Amino acid sequence: MSATTGRALALLNLLQSHRHWPAPELAQRLGVTVRTVRRDVERLRELGYRIDSTAGVHGGYRLAAGASLPPLLLSDEEAVAIAIGLRLVAAGRVRRGAEYALSVLAKFEQVLPARLRRRVSALASASPRPPGDGGVPSEVLTDLALACRDRERVRIAYTPDGGERQDRRVEPHSLVPVGGDWYLVCWDLDRADWRTFRTDRVQGVEPLRVGFAPRDLAPERVDALVAVARTWGPRAQDAAAVLDMPVESFKAAFGEWAQGAEADGPERTRWPVGGASVRDVAYGLSWLPEGTPYRVELADADRDEMRRMLRRMLAALDR
Repeated sequence: MSATTGRALALLNLLQSHRHWPAPELAQRLGVTVRTVRRDVERLRELGYRIDSTAGVHGGYRLAAGASLPPLLLSDEEAVAIAIGLRLVAAGRVRRGAEYALSVLAKFEQVLPARLRRRVSALASASPRPPGDGGVPSEVLTDLALACRDRERVRIAYTPDGGERQDRRVEPHSLVPVGGDWYLVCWDLDRADWRTFRTDRVQGVEPLRVGFAPRDLAPERVDALVAVARTWGPRAQDAAAVLDMPVESFKAAFGEWAQGAEADGPERTRWPVGGASVRDVAYGLSWLPEGTPYRVELADADRDEMRRMLRRMLAALDR
């Protein structure tokens, strides 16, 4: 392979891995001049790739959809995802690795001609959804996948369960599929903290054209954020525990499960621990740190029900 061909393939791989590249950054990555980048772009255009260019301080290049589908360069993980995906479609099963399949989908959506995109949309809308599928529009998933890949800030229109629509500015970190739903794990710029959003409640994604440096987030914390999001919802029983512990110490001990905790003075923490039933409240209270005094705020009727339940449990233990 000649140096020119190899460089053109490297350029194509960069264009497929990000939605927009400034010309100087491409030149730096490839170890060539901006003029050489311009010539290599022309070579790719002659091969059938549509590459849009913009002038100015923030100008650069962007791989766009053309009249025909050009060849795609795939990573090892994405190639495996395609092979596994085809087998799973044939077998009617779903396995792990969905994030790589979504990465491939994002690449296809980026360059798919309009006539083929219409066919894909028609086939997708006519296909029966599997049980538990959240029914997330493909454009929402692909826009979020591209934002995760490109490290680009976006504004999402989000409607929480039973709430009103909110506009949230976020830095997407990852998309996580669980139980037929997709969850976006991201840094919320307005709350200055990590947040998780169920994607079927996202009505729109607006790219802000602003990049960001990725923040460190361990896989264990990603799992915990999604687990909290799946269990935190509207509560039939309102309850709270007020602990003799500073709120920062409580958050350090409980991690993502400390969601909703607030300071109740310099040395106390108020933690909402309501649930679907009194049993859920009792279960939440059982996780409070041993040796830390606390009181429970609970309606009188629910308090009586919890006393009866605990008496039965104590009698069973002593029997």
